Amino acid sequence: MTRVLVLNGPNLGQLGKREPAIYGHVTYAQLAEHLIGTGARLGLEVEVRQTDAEHEMIRWLHEAAEEKTAVVINPAGWTHYSIAIADAVVQVEKIIEVHISNVHAREDFRRHSVVSPYVTGVIVGLGLGGYDLALTHFAAQG
Repeated sequence: MTRVLVLNGPNLGQLGKREPAIYGHVTYAQLAEHLIGTGARLGLEVEVRQTDAEHEMIRWLHEAAEEKTAVVINPAGWTHYSIAIADAVVQVEKIIEVHISNVHAREDFRRHSVVSPYVTGVIVGLGLGGYDLALTHFAAQG
């Protein structure tokens, strides 16, 4: 069974509470449960993690690179400025960047990603369904 890490950055643990007009009413726990179930239906072993600590995200990315594990990442606020996250992302062979909102239709600073040049693909603006699409892609790759 293909293993996929779903890694979420700062403030995503507040899903369902933080700006529901932008991010929706589904809680982080509900999202994690949904993604694990979706993964199982697709024949994937999905592990969902969230952190507000940059060093922890970097450690997880290093782990994924070493173990050749596919990654779905929502780097959240780190997307726009964290060269350290980008340097860790570049080491991961199969990685898809996901953003819940359409970052290109929001504030100017959200329109630039230092991570995007180093990922396999980017999914933005499709709500939580973007995670499902990323998992479906990995399942199709085998």
